[in-house]
Amino acid sequence: MQDDRLTIAGREFTSRLWVGTGKYKDFIETQKAIEASGADVVTVAVRRVNITDRSKENLLDYLDPKRYTILPNTAGCYTVEDALRYARLARAAGVSDMVKLEVIGDERTLFPDTVGLVEAAKVLVKEGFIVLPYTNDDPIVAQKLVDVGCPAIMPLAAPIGSGLGIRNPYNLKIILEMVKVPVIVDAGVGTPSDAVLAMEYGCDAVLMNTAIAGAGDPIAMAEAMKCAVHAGRLAYKAGRIPRKLYATASSPIEGFL
Repeated sequence: MQDDRLTIAGREFTSRLWVGTGKYKDFIETQKAIEASGADVVTVAVRRVNITDRSKENLLDYLDPKRYTILPNTAGCYTVEDALRYARLARAAGVSDMVKLEVIGDERTLFPDTVGLVEAAKVLVKEGFIVLPYTNDDPIVAQKLVDVGCPAIMPLAAPIGSGLGIRNPYNLKIILEMVKVPVIVDAGVGTPSDAVLAMEYGCDAVLMNTAIAGAGDPIAMAEAMKCAVHAGRLAYKAGRIPRKLYATASSPIEGFL
């Protein structure tokens, strides 16, 4: 599994668990949890966490950009214009030209505005960004995002921070069949078993924040999630047995006395 790398837009990643940086009690806890997770991609909300002003306390003082891929995101942006602004700000500050694109459509559910998302993605792709869009579990929208040039898709499993797990596995499976780019489950994971399922379905990675940061012991949960994603990926590659209605003897009966 050491050679089982995830490749997006020519960039290789060792871990298939990606993590966020919100909701921790401080930067030290953030640092320890991310280390325990084994993640090499760390996403940061440009609007909410300082990663651009080095004259103030900066998250990047605790996360080595040489060790981690810092993935700026446009969380909290409710318009195309805001999303474009913060993506450009992160690139201008030298953080990354790879961005997790969010255009939120509703304050209560935090569901994405998919029309605005496709519009913003189209603009950023033309500007040379590597756009990873946070979207709903609609296969048609997923394909539209691929068509405008997104090299990966990040559908939600459930509303952000809900911990409900994968609410619509059938749509997720259709997305996996339809799109020919990596699929990263983003939002809604609550427990390691949710992460295992996502990987067993064939998803390429899982991104989570609240499930780790909101746990009673974030460092322990980060390690649990690391193990879950690894186990789910191994199971997917190994291939599960078919489901059967009736029993099948584990031992052969030929020659039975």
